[in-house]
Amino acid sequence: MISIGPFSTIDALAVALALLAWAGTGWLIEHPPARRPSVTVLMKEYRREWMRQFLTRQPRIFDASIIDSLRQGTAFFASASLIAIGGGIALIGNPAAIVGLAEDLTLPTDATGLQLRVLLVIMFLANAVLKFIWSNRLFGYCAIMMAAVPNDPGDPVAPHRAQQAAELNITAAKSFNRGLHSIYFALGSLGWLLGPYALIATTLLTSALLIRREFASDSRKVMQHGA
Repeated sequence: MISIGPFSTIDALAVALALLAWAGTGWLIEHPPARRPSVTVLMKEYRREWMRQFLTRQPRIFDASIIDSLRQGTAFFASASLIAIGGGIALIGNPAAIVGLAEDLTLPTDATGLQLRVLLVIMFLANAVLKFIWSNRLFGYCAIMMAAVPNDPGDPVAPHRAQQAAELNITAAKSFNRGLHSIYFALGSLGWLLGPYALIATTLLTSALLIRREFASDSRKVMQHGA
């Protein structure tokens, strides 16, 4: 087996698998087969229906509170991911702690190798932060668009504004889901600390978990039943 520094061919294959699984499951969730839509796709129509009901709901305080709750969720995950990135950077800057843990677990203790393993986690988390920040901003745009919907549902502008708000809501949710997707794989990539075979196992487990929740969960059955 070819070995380059602290890594071997199986390490490279494991990382490639993790990246391909991350991209592949993300694409499948957003572009599922027409006969079996994912939870993400099913929720798109519910978001459009939300805006259709929003047109005639008076007062609209309920809708404003939901948007505020969604923005708080994106802010929370962005903050949590930033904290995790800070911890990862601290480990890269001073790997003594993680080297000590590796020694306790009888794992490879090469400092450079451990730093690069942590870097993979940070890369996934950094992508998540960017998605959460953009999602938060889009939900803000959605809130403004909702405020621009005339109170009179008979106003010819009202349906168009509500539709615009729905599409912004869907786009914001897409970014939020992509952020969560990256967090799942950031957690899965921690398996690399135990070695390349562990990374392969955690990657497959993470992918299976995401696919099950999007295509075979009880919540999906509930959503599809009402579609």
